[in-house]
Amino acid sequence: MQYAISILLSGVSLGGQYALIAIGYTMVYGILRLINFAHGDVFMVAGLMMVYLTASLPLAASIPLVLALTVLLGFIIERAAYKPLREAPRMSVMISAIGVSYLLQNLATYITGGLPQMYPEIPGISATVNIAGVSTKWVTVVTPALVLALVLALTQLIHHTKVGMAMRAVAKDFETAQLMGIKINAVISVTFIIGSFLAAVGSVLYFTNYQSIVPLSGSLPGLRAFVAAVFGGIGSIPGAVVGAFIIGLSESVIKGSSWSIFSDAFTFALLIIILVVKPTGLFGEKVTDKV
Repeated sequence: MQYAISILLSGVSLGGQYALIAIGYTMVYGILRLINFAHGDVFMVAGLMMVYLTASLPLAASIPLVLALTVLLGFIIERAAYKPLREAPRMSVMISAIGVSYLLQNLATYITGGLPQMYPEIPGISATVNIAGVSTKWVTVVTPALVLALVLALTQLIHHTKVGMAMRAVAKDFETAQLMGIKINAVISVTFIIGSFLAAVGSVLYFTNYQSIVPLSGSLPGLRAFVAAVFGGIGSIPGAVVGAFIIGLSESVIKGSSWSIFSDAFTFALLIIILVVKPTGLFGEKVTDKV
C-alpha cells in the first residue's frame, strides 16, 4: 500500500511539473502553429540561473529575479528568432527554434564547463513530510495544488480579459485577427511571456526533486512535456495538463517496476497508440479544411 502511495505521489508531482512546461508548448502552437523546440532549454536555463543567483543573493530575491529573467529570455527569443520569420515558410521557423535550442545548450556548456550544478534547497518545499507512512518532500504535495491554481488563473486570463480574447481570436484565425486590428506581435509576445513564466515555476519544482543540472537537463523533460501536449491534443490547455499527469503517472509506475529501462519507450508507445486511435489527441478538435 505504501509503495502504491509513493508511486502515486511521485507521478502526480512529476505530471504537474510536466504540465507547466507542456502549457508553453501548446499555447505557442495554438497561436503560431509552431513547436518551440527551445522551450525545454528555457526551463533548463531557469534552473541554472537559480544556481548562480543564489550563490550571491538571498533566496527571497533570487526566485522573483529568476522568474523575471526567464520571462525576459522568452521575450527575447521570440523577438530575435521568430518575429523576423513571421512570413517565412513554417520549416524555416522550426529550424530557427532548433537553432535556439542548441545555442542555449552550448552557452550553458560554456558557462558551466559541462559540469553538473547542484540546485539550492528551497526552504519549505525541500523539507520532508510523511504522508500515510510514506516520506516525501513538500514539493510533491505543493506541485498539484500550485499547478491547479496557475491553470485556473490562466483560464480566467484567456476567457475574461481583452488580452485573452485577442489570444483566442489569433488562435482561431491568424489572418482575420490581423485584419481586425489585433496587435499580433503583442499577443505572440504575451504568449511567450506566459509560457516562459510557467517554465520557470516548473523548473523550481522539478529541480527541487532532481537537484543536479547539466546543459541537457531540459531536453528530456521538454520532450516528455511535448509528448504530453500532443497526447492531450496540442493547442488545448486542459489537454496538455491531463496529458502531462498521465505521462507523469505512467513514468512513475514503469520506473518503479523491473521494466524501468523502458520508461521512455512506454511513453512514446502510448503516444503512438493514442494518435493511431485519435490523431488529434484526447482533447484536440478535428480541423476541416475548406476548399
